[in-house]
Amino acid sequence: MALAGIKVLELAGLAPAPFCGMILADFGAKVIRVDRAKSAVASDTMARGKRSIALDLKSPGGVSVLKKLCKQSDVLIEPFRHGVMESLGLGPDVILKENPQLIYARLTGYGQSGTYAKAAGHDINYVSLSGMLSKLGKKQEAPTFPLNLLADFAGGSYICALGIVLSLFERSRSGQGQVIDSSMVEGAAYLGSFVYKTQNMGLWSRPRGENMLDGGAPFYSTYVTSDGKYMAVGAIEPQFYKELLKGLDIDDSDLPSQMDLNDWPKLKKIFTERFLEKTQAQWCQVFDGTDACVTPILTFDNVAEHPHNKERGSFVCNDEGELSPRPAPVLTRTPAVPASGRDPFVGEHTYEILSENGFSAKEISDLQASGAIACNKPKSQL
Repeated sequence: MALAGIKVLELAGLAPAPFCGMILADFGAKVIRVDRAKSAVASDTMARGKRSIALDLKSPGGVSVLKKLCKQSDVLIEPFRHGVMESLGLGPDVILKENPQLIYARLTGYGQSGTYAKAAGHDINYVSLSGMLSKLGKKQEAPTFPLNLLADFAGGSYICALGIVLSLFERSRSGQGQVIDSSMVEGAAYLGSFVYKTQNMGLWSRPRGENMLDGGAPFYSTYVTSDGKYMAVGAIEPQFYKELLKGLDIDDSDLPSQMDLNDWPKLKKIFTERFLEKTQAQWCQVFDGTDACVTPILTFDNVAEHPHNKERGSFVCNDEGELSPRPAPVLTRTPAVPASGRDPFVGEHTYEILSENGFSAKEISDLQASGAIACNKPKSQL
């Protein structure tokens, strides 16, 4: 796999850091999740392909163990607020001095500097500060946040993973590691570069929810079907719009111009009524194989069974029958091979990992006795 041989330490945290670690693991990196020694259950739901070591980073022994692991690792992912790692004696100035080749990835909401650097926050706060939340939502309604996807995972996990891969590539030339300051605010804003760079093109000149790509256009919207399901319509270009009208069996001579913004509400009403005449399956029969840019809105219950997704194997199941998306993108020579086993228990691999890194059985026993580590090898089920 593409990242085979890369060793990653991921300090346990909320969703963005775990997903970043899972991306690296899916593409072949050996990822060790560093859990808290006193945690009984992991909050990480994206631990695919990882192993777990449990350390007490508030103890000298736990800090010493992590430092030694960092010396033999390629990447460290830390998700804490600004200053936490420094207070533990584990800041980049200390760690990079001992391993100058380490990629020290700091994944936070607001970044390592600025007024909000030490402030608490969640996806909705980061998206709001990026400017992007102001553009999301329906007409005459408050802005609508897109679950917790935009900042946490797109602007956070994926942007940070990109930074790690870029840093590993640069290290192959320079032999030097570096610190990654990955801010979810800036990641979300960067993802919105198209919106920022098209401000003077008229795409966003009307209020929120009244523009072509934010729900205002009748040919770029969603519609309910007769069976209570939904279709997505994205027929922007004239040739695609023509196919849409053909599928809806609407004579364009009876309609106002496609780009007449004042008549968009009238057009949307016509399309709404027409989509209510058939079920989702019936509309799929009408539009599949055309260039009308009309597709069914799939649910988690049927997404893996859609012919396109099924043919490509876009979704995979693990050994426990849990469905999840296949890692993306697809590489032809070194594709991701996601692990199919269960997620690790907290501290399940503590003994194993320490042994691999040169700790003797006595040293491990002493560390466990002091509370600096926790070994939670699961018992076999007979």
